Amino acid sequence: MPSVLVLNGPNLNLLGQRQPEVYGHATLADVEASCATHATALGLGVAFLQSNHEGALIDAVHAAKGVHGGLIINAGAYTHTSIALMDAVASVELPMVEVHLSNIHAREPFRHVSYLSKVAIGQICGFGPQGYLLALDALAARLAPK
Repeated sequence: MPSVLVLNGPNLNLLGQRQPEVYGHATLADVEASCATHATALGLGVAFLQSNHEGALIDAVHAAKGVHGGLIINAGAYTHTSIALMDAVASVELPMVEVHLSNIHAREPFRHVSYLSKVAIGQICGFGPQGYLLALDALAARLAPK
C-alpha cells in the first residue's frame, strides 16, 4: 500500500487556538484524525510530522524518499520564504500537493508568492481542513497503478 507523508510547518501546532477566524477551530489532532480515516478509505498509509523548524521539515522530506509515495505539505510561512524547502522537495522527486487552510491569494500580498508551488503537482487553498482530504484524493489518483 502506498503511503503519504503529511508535513505541517510553523505554528500549525496551534490550530484551533491561533486566529480561529482565519484558520478555523479544528486542531491539528483533528486534521490528522480526518486524514488517517480518509487515507484508509483510499487504501493509503499516512504519516504525520509537524515542526516549527525549517531544517526538521527538510530532513523529513529527504527521509521520505523510498519510504513514501507522495507528500502533502502545509509549510505555513515557509511557503513564502523557503527556497531550501522547495529544493528539498525537488530533490526527492516525489509528487507533492501544497495545502493551505486559508486562501493565501486573498490575503496579504506577501502570501501570494509560494516557492513550493513551483515543485508541487497542485495547490489547494481556502477550504480549511478539507484541503488535506482533497490532497489525499489527488495523491491517491496519482499513485494508483496504471
